[in-house]
Amino acid sequence: MPVATSSPPLADRAARVLPASVAARARRRWPAALVGLTVLVVCVPAGDKDVSASVHVTPADIGTLGIVVAAVLRARTGARLPRSRLWYAVGAVVAALGVSTVVSIDPTGSLAGFVRYVQLFVLVPVAVVLLLRDRVDLALVCGAVLATAAFEGAVGTWQYLSGGGASFAGEDVRAVGTFGALDIMAMASVVGSGLVVAVGLALVLRGRHRVYLLALAACLVAPLLFSFSRGTLIATVAAFVVMLFVASPRLAVRSVVFGLAGAIVAGAMVGGASSGIAARVGSIASSVGRPDASVSDRYDLWHAALAMWQDYPVSGVGLKEFAYYRDAYAPLSLSSGSDVADPSLGFQREPLLSPHNMYLLVLSEQGALGLAALLALLVGLAVLTIRRTVAVRDGAGPPDARRPDGRLISVAAVGIVTRILVDFVSSDIGGPSTVLMSILLGLASWWAVSPDHAQATGPPR
Repeated sequence: MPVATSSPPLADRAARVLPASVAARARRRWPAALVGLTVLVVCVPAGDKDVSASVHVTPADIGTLGIVVAAVLRARTGARLPRSRLWYAVGAVVAALGVSTVVSIDPTGSLAGFVRYVQLFVLVPVAVVLLLRDRVDLALVCGAVLATAAFEGAVGTWQYLSGGGASFAGEDVRAVGTFGALDIMAMASVVGSGLVVAVGLALVLRGRHRVYLLALAACLVAPLLFSFSRGTLIATVAAFVVMLFVASPRLAVRSVVFGLAGAIVAGAMVGGASSGIAARVGSIASSVGRPDASVSDRYDLWHAALAMWQDYPVSGVGLKEFAYYRDAYAPLSLSSGSDVADPSLGFQREPLLSPHNMYLLVLSEQGALGLAALLALLVGLAVLTIRRTVAVRDGAGPPDARRPDGRLISVAAVGIVTRILVDFVSSDIGGPSTVLMSILLGLASWWAVSPDHAQATGPPR
């Protein structure tokens, strides 16, 4: 008589199916996880303290190499970039970089600059577009950005409160996070980027997620102020204004009114709690008529960059050559370097190797060709992100993060590009935080070039 057999218990069947489903999800999400991990390792301090070295390789740079390799593997399996006119601007950037490298007085030295620019403005952003599929991937990367900003903000706040930061006005109170005094603006850039992403996501999310994001953004305001970075503060505020108007013009008007009132109250509180912060913020208005020593040096560097461009108007002096030509063009009033100090580093004099203005750096080293290509890329990206965000807003009410076509980052993408455009007036590329900028450009590019009919799988493969 045959023995009756029963089907396997439900628990046994689940045990066999669950690992397979988990593995499938892991295979699907590992590219986004790799991008997020690269964002997180931006916090790892670089071991090389020689700021005059022509090449600096940080852990974040190694992470970008993994991103590019992963994108190549994805392309070999059939993944393709969405069609967009933005790629013409990307090609123009590569062409301008190539011309500047070839005509440089030191083509071998300029080759390092060529690789760095291509890494930051071409390879990494394009790789991010190829690797991210849908809003879950976008959420993973945005979560890494927020976690990085929160960590650096917490470290910077502790440095300010405990007196363990970089030296400012004779006190070790300037928040620099894990980057140290030699990369004085890196923490401000990371925190400012996190603020923009948090507010951008809050404008499209609802319920408790919005509350959490706004609470995080409020917490990040303090370390941004503690960084004493005027340029980053201006760029972050500009991004807020543009994001509000793009998300909802009516909301923007109300927010500006309440924001001005809040700024007056916060200014009074900050003025009473810290004369250093109040003086630093107040110096923004006096930077034109009565610049302090750091602003005066920056103006001298800008003068040198413009003078180089006047002598080499088309292709510039060559990549990585600004420091070589600086003394021949700078006014005699320019300081020989900038004083930096923190408890671990001690006192050092950091050479002024760039004009601290991305547009003038490109103009001096790459000429009109390079600047036109860079502006075509950044302004074109800004136009595409704004146009698409406004289109989904007008077509279906406010951007809805629950939709599968990536609207989660719609407003944040506008803020990312706006912050970079404004921040480049007072900063340029350099340091591990620049890798974060490159990945954020990839996020913005993903939203800009994804077709309107994109579904849960993201851009067409």
